Amino acid sequence: MSNTAEPQILKDEVDALRTGFRGDVLVPVDEGYDEARSIWNAMIDKHPAVITQPLGASDVMAAVAFARDHELEVAIHGGGHNVAGNAVCDDGLMIDCSAMRSVRVDPEQQTAWVESGALLHDVDVEAQAHGLVLPGGYVSSTGVAGLTLGGGFGHLSRTFGLTVDSLRSVELVTADGRFVTASESENPDLFWALRGGGGNFGVVTAFEFDLHQLDPTVLAGPVVYDIADAPSVMREAAEAIDQGPDEVACMMAIRKAPPAPFLPEEVHGELVLMVVVMYAGDVTEGESVLAPIREIGSPIADAVGPKPYTMFQTMFDGATNAGARNYWKAHYLSEMSDEAIDIMCEYATTIDSPETTIGMMALGREISRRPADSTPYQHRDAEWVVNIQSRWREASEDDSHIGWARDLFDALTPHATGGAYINFISQDESEQRVHDAFGDAVYERLAAVKAEWDPENVFHLNHNIQPDQ
Repeated sequence: MSNTAEPQILKDEVDALRTGFRGDVLVPVDEGYDEARSIWNAMIDKHPAVITQPLGASDVMAAVAFARDHELEVAIHGGGHNVAGNAVCDDGLMIDCSAMRSVRVDPEQQTAWVESGALLHDVDVEAQAHGLVLPGGYVSSTGVAGLTLGGGFGHLSRTFGLTVDSLRSVELVTADGRFVTASESENPDLFWALRGGGGNFGVVTAFEFDLHQLDPTVLAGPVVYDIADAPSVMREAAEAIDQGPDEVACMMAIRKAPPAPFLPEEVHGELVLMVVVMYAGDVTEGESVLAPIREIGSPIADAVGPKPYTMFQTMFDGATNAGARNYWKAHYLSEMSDEAIDIMCEYATTIDSPETTIGMMALGREISRRPADSTPYQHRDAEWVVNIQSRWREASEDDSHIGWARDLFDALTPHATGGAYINFISQDESEQRVHDAFGDAVYERLAAVKAEWDPENVFHLNHNIQPDQ
């Protein structure tokens, strides 16, 4: 499909599309169009010819057919929380699934059926009402669809594995407009590809997940340190995480201190290290398990305590809300080495924006126990992922903040595994970086699945897998 069709050619056809379409269909003159085309990363400013907002699979099928009939480029919007901004396009058709947010939990079977526009918070709340949980991301406003299709890791992944490791089945609309289900027993090759291969294979309308038991109250929160103490604290924290049980989650972040109520006013705006921990088990037991981390050094503040898991999941939403300009670079690390720590701490001193973060998430444990060939996600042996999240407000500052992120990425490269996580790849990164996410053998297998289900590469506005010729 090309994106050369002029919007005025479509005017006579839009009313026909609206007939029988349960959701909204918007064109540039309609109220709500600008809001609908705006996505999380404010760097992305594109104008689709048509925005469809389906309410179910039949609407998605109609939207895909319309795009095919009118040779329109297709962009797919789930939760919209994607740094690369592939959810919107110029002059094409945007399939905005954000109204499809239903979550249905079966507490007896411990499963959840989740529509593709749902956010992680939607799932957290419904599942936790039954003492259940889906291992998801670190921010509750993350879209479930994008998180899952890229692999998905968060606070619970060391305990329960990746998000895709809990995936039972997927419902989706294919490039030729068919509605299909993929699971271990039905279209198994497609199901394999969907567990980490991104949005290359169709428009997902719903997921079915296995859920896991987790009491609604967990021991969790940040321990905050002066940046001068960061190198030694990071080393000791990494060692403590390595020696602790699977139930310990840790995310370290270097950033300028926000005006949070648990921080003294005099450190607001100053560079700090946050060591965010959670124990996925009994709160009393967690006190002793997390003690070796909380006893490191002399923290500025310790806000670790019993919290509803759903509340903890929202704790950093404010630092990642929509409307800012974002540019990310990321690396996997086989270990939190002294060299990597020193480089991150050195570059941290040149952080300019109050919203920029160097984030380090502990991986391993249950993630690493699954076979490498079970999913396209290939970095199960990595112990840490570093996400360089450059974030600012003014377009005039783009070059400065992007350049800083790239320089830190380059400095860390000799100490990284060379792998990539597709959910952390920004819009300008090369095709080689997509190969880095999978490796040659897995990429070739994905390309074969792509050739079967989308041979014309209709769904190419993503971290694209070229169909095997």
